[in-house]
Amino acid sequence: MLTKQQFLDAFKAVKAGSPLVQNITNYVAMNNSANALLAIGASPVMAHEKSEMDEMTSIAGCLVLNIGTLDEYWMECILEAGRCARRHNKPIVLDPVGAGATSLRTNFCWKVINECHPDIIRGNGSEIMALINADVKSKGVDSSASSCDALSYAKILAERTGAVVVISGQTDYITDGKRVETITNGHPMMPAVTALGCSSTSIVGAFAAVVTDKIVACTAAMALIGLAGERAAKISKGPGSLQVNILDELYQITPEILAEEARA
Repeated sequence: MLTKQQFLDAFKAVKAGSPLVQNITNYVAMNNSANALLAIGASPVMAHEKSEMDEMTSIAGCLVLNIGTLDEYWMECILEAGRCARRHNKPIVLDPVGAGATSLRTNFCWKVINECHPDIIRGNGSEIMALINADVKSKGVDSSASSCDALSYAKILAERTGAVVVISGQTDYITDGKRVETITNGHPMMPAVTALGCSSTSIVGAFAAVVTDKIVACTAAMALIGLAGERAAKISKGPGSLQVNILDELYQITPEILAEEARA
């Protein structure tokens, strides 16, 4: 289990480093993810032009690859960005949005994994399960399985890929195949806010850019977004106000608050 000092140091590193997080993400999530990164003190860039990938990844602290709104050009850009990030030794976070909904998505995720070797894979229960078991189907981009159901699959995925795997849900699980961390911060209304999972992936990227231990980075990042959600829910009437209030809470939560209120 992470100590309070580890949560404190991880978030302080983000605040001090203000890492540039390059996102190749979907149209739905771009604004949300950029604002979430700004709120925690990181710097977002939404760059997906293939011809600038080498230059962009060379200056970024981390690359986030999100397959939410795929097309053929988007797929080419994702692969090129991943190859460039590997050459520049930059951490890569993959969000397998909708894996299990279609064979295209599932197969492309494995193409990214095999060619780009992401350091972290963050998804919901169904997405993580579908990457291991082709018979698992997700409900579009929403999960039809709990994070608990997916833990055994996440361990297999971590061992097979060498990545730290993060499952978001009522309880968040973070594993490298052997070690398992859990986060129980959050609120039941959070899944009603679109692209919140994608924003979580970008926040994971910010922590991964400045924290060497990727399990520590992922655990602290998931605690932060969960804590922001539960604090925001106390003053929100529904998903609309929750979305805005989560941004405000991400801005207001200090490393000290995270260390004190993270439930690991």
